[in-house]
Amino acid sequence: MDFLSSLATFIIQWGVLLFVFVLFLALVSIGVMYWVDTHQTTQTIRRNYPVIGRFRYIFEHMGEFFRQYFFAMDREERPFDRAERSWAYRSAKKVDSTIAFGSTRSLETPGDIYFLNCAFPTLDEDAAQPKEVCIGEFTAKMPYRTNSVVNISGMSFGALSKPAIQALSRGASKAGIWMNTGEGGLASYHLEGGCDLVFQIGTAKYGVRNAEGHLDDAKLMSVASHENVRMFEIKMSQGAKPGKGGMLPGAKITEEIAHIRGIPKGEDSISPNGHLDIKSIDDLLNMIHRVRKVTSKPVGFKMVVGDIRFFDALCELIHKKGLDYCPDFITIDSSDGGTGAAPQPLMDYVGMQLRESLPMVVNTVTSYGLRRYIKIIASGKLIVPGKAAWALSAGADFVVTARGFLFSLGCIQALQCNKNTCPTGITTHNPDLQKGLVALEKSERVANYVEGLLHGIGMIAHSCGVSEPRELTRAHVRIIENQSQSQLFSEANPMPEVQPEYINITSIQGDEAPVEERLQ
Repeated sequence: MDFLSSLATFIIQWGVLLFVFVLFLALVSIGVMYWVDTHQTTQTIRRNYPVIGRFRYIFEHMGEFFRQYFFAMDREERPFDRAERSWAYRSAKKVDSTIAFGSTRSLETPGDIYFLNCAFPTLDEDAAQPKEVCIGEFTAKMPYRTNSVVNISGMSFGALSKPAIQALSRGASKAGIWMNTGEGGLASYHLEGGCDLVFQIGTAKYGVRNAEGHLDDAKLMSVASHENVRMFEIKMSQGAKPGKGGMLPGAKITEEIAHIRGIPKGEDSISPNGHLDIKSIDDLLNMIHRVRKVTSKPVGFKMVVGDIRFFDALCELIHKKGLDYCPDFITIDSSDGGTGAAPQPLMDYVGMQLRESLPMVVNTVTSYGLRRYIKIIASGKLIVPGKAAWALSAGADFVVTARGFLFSLGCIQALQCNKNTCPTGITTHNPDLQKGLVALEKSERVANYVEGLLHGIGMIAHSCGVSEPRELTRAHVRIIENQSQSQLFSEANPMPEVQPEYINITSIQGDEAPVEERLQ
């Protein structure tokens, strides 16, 4: 009993001393903050309301996290709402992704779409796997054949961490899809999973550049020597930052990344806002021809659409220069695409959204008789089946997404991509944060996400009465105009006929025989 009494007295005495000490430290800290706030001249709130004014900045920082988990409704958040993220998470974990009671998506928003179910939907026994598509069939010595529908969009090693790249590579291999390297060069982590790769050539030519920053054919040939590298994509612009090159903070540039990219370690890496050697459509077509000649593999380009007249001029010049200069594919990015770091004015106000630009590009390429030669790849917030299925119905051959796969890796939309402080280890090179991302485990979720996305797209296609996703057309979609009226997509934006002068394509410069005969 005496022991318990002594212990209680001891705890009380030291507790009181600890409380007094903590109180003293708090008072001293408040005094120091008060003095600092009243004497600083940069922040008005802190100067006028010493100490208390600091809470404003704390709440401002914490606000985005409270909104995400407590205050925002399922369909309110940006850039991806909780409903979309939750679907991606559940699909990646292969758990039940059904919902109850009714949709939380507004079905009355002008401009939104819905699909037209068929009175006689496709039965399971009549459903078909996606057909094989060949890219570079008419131009490349080593064309690429694949039946994948959904693929991984460009994300660089550097912007993404080592375990993130490893998980994506292994997951892509399991799912049978391709992975775009992004503009940061080819890392061993891209290759170790054994998946098909699309090597992206950015404005800085990372990984295939010489000392002056120009394209090095020898390095290009070295990259092409890897069997897994199936295609090359020249990145002209990106949806989140059209007119601005890639931005990688120096804190994220390790010695390994610097070696792969061919840049100094620890210094901010800002790519040129355009290719130094591509300043016209003619330059672009010449570069496509050059890369394809060196690599023998399909070559295309990626851009967010600005002036649609660019594509008219492009197609006209292809007919003049010949099919050898024709891109094998065009990746259309959306102005609401994502990135690790971009200036807000460009992200908010520049470029055309995919909803408008994709049908325009498909129409233009079709009207010039080049649709069979140029495959169209759609990119931009296509993380759920409905949006991906819309892109296919608009005329895309493939869908690619980056942020959908980030969610499959466990991204919580913390918006820390540009700060090297990503809490999930995906966009950071801090070993303490990376350790939580186990590549082997997450690769399974990448493959599961692909399976879930394809299953969802397939359900929509079968509901519309077609046997596989690429059979979806604009006639299967209606566009909401108001609460009581909608318009058929195929009527609002019909697929054009080939212009008469391009039906037989007999006038490509340098070819005496029609292209159709020359390619047989």
